[in-house]
Order: sequence, then structure tokens, then C-alpha cells
Amino acid sequence: MSDIVLKVSDYQGRVKPDWCPGCGNFAQLTAIKSALASLGIEPKDVVIFSGIGCSSNLPEFIKTYGFHGIHGRALPVATATKWMNPELTVIAYGGDGDGYFEGTQHFYHTAKRNPNITYMVSDNQIFGLTTGQASPTSELGFVTKTTPDGNIEPPVNPLTFALTAGATFVARGFSGDPKHLAEITREAIKHDGFSFIDVLSPCVTFNKLNTYDYFKKRVYRYESDNLEDFYAAYRAVQEWGDRIPTGIFYRVKRNKYEDVDPILSSKNLVHSEPAHITEKDLEEFL
Repeated sequence: MSDIVLKVSDYQGRVKPDWCPGCGNFAQLTAIKSALASLGIEPKDVVIFSGIGCSSNLPEFIKTYGFHGIHGRALPVATATKWMNPELTVIAYGGDGDGYFEGTQHFYHTAKRNPNITYMVSDNQIFGLTTGQASPTSELGFVTKTTPDGNIEPPVNPLTFALTAGATFVARGFSGDPKHLAEITREAIKHDGFSFIDVLSPCVTFNKLNTYDYFKKRVYRYESDNLEDFYAAYRAVQEWGDRIPTGIFYRVKRNKYEDVDPILSSKNLVHSEPAHITEKDLEEFL
């Protein structure tokens, strides 16, 4: 932890969030600010990446560097930036549509490579920006604009997906418990490897099923004496229904991609001399 003393207000962005009043994204924005402040990480040393969706506007609402990309593509750019400059704290952020639909392949391979970045997903179980279509995590039978007779597809479980892919930090938060969410976020940023947080984030405008009241009756804080137990974590994250666990399910140490790649492990690319390609080099290559 840094000795620098920072406040949440030090990360106040110049643009005011335009999310609907009561949106779960507000709690996630505060959690990220709180975590960064408590760790003493200065705004100039943070980059936040996002894709497309209501939640993905977050980089505009916080005083850090930011990159607002295209749908489902935040993770490749976040990973490349961390590899180029490992001194930066890199956070990728988006929604369940962005991450679990368009971005599924990037999610899987990023978790497998285990770069030292944090990935937070605002999971409101619906497409909010496009005004209320079923998303990959929508409940069976959920009536939306695209499922007027009820959703017939079983929802994906992003936590089992992350575990299977190889994520070394897997957690779930709830926007209705912002203090707990901030604690989880802090631990995720501290973790040396790929950290994944799925956040239960009620959409107050288009999802009238998975509301704050719905989750408050069900969520409880998961606790484990051994967060390195993969099978215990896998069983825990499958609990869904009358009881829904939140917290850190899995945390383990293993090599990151940048630890074993011969180039990335040998030097900090951002401080390296640029390569000078001569005309002769080009002729030989061609």
C-alpha cells in the first residue's frame, strides 16, 4: 500500500454521471474510487477501459485515464496497456451484455492468460442502453422486448465461466451493499493476476424482476477458510435462488503471462528504446 493519502473526492470526474437515479452503477463507481483511494493509487497511475452500454460510460465519470472502446472489446486493449506499462493500475469495466455476449471470447482468453488487471462487470441481467432486451444472464421466463413470451434460454453463470477459464481471483458483489463491494474491489486491485468481479446491479428502469428488494432478501456474505480450493469455490458460485452468496470465492497465485513471455518478462516496454527498422531490414523481411 502506498503512503500517499488520497480521498474519494480526488477521483471526482468533470462529467456528471447520466445514469438513471438508483442505478447500481453508482455503487460500482464509488467502490472503484474508494478502493483506489484506500490503496493510495494516484489518478495519473490508473487507466479504466470499457466497451459499450450504460455502465461502460464510467471512464467519463472518474478522474483517471480512460478508454471507451467498442462492444465487448475492453479486455484486449486493457491487457495490452498493462503489458506495455506494468506500472499502471489497469481496470476493465462493462455490463453483462458487453462482457458475456460480444466479449465472451476475450473474457475467456484474458482469464486464461492471467494478466495483472481487474475486470468488473455490472450485471443487471438485461440490455439497458438499448432499452430492455434479454441479456445472457436474464432469468428463465423473464419477459422482455426480445422475449415477449418469456426467456427460454438458461442464463450463463459468469463465475463458473471465469473459474473454468483460469481466473485467479473470482468474486461477486452487490450494489445494494456498497461497503462490501468496495472491500472486494480493493482486494481485487491488490491481487497479482486477473481479478474478476461480477456485480449484481439492479436496473431500476427496465428490470422489474431482479430489484434491490429481490436481492436483499437473498444475498449473504460468503466466507471460506481456504480461498485456494477450486472445487469449493465452484460449488459455491452455483448457489442461486433463495440464497445468493457474495464475496471472494477464489484467490490463488500462479504465473501471469507477462511472467513467462520472454519479451515482457525481460524489460519494461514503455521505458525501452524504440526499434529502428532500416530499409535493409525491410528488404530482408520482404
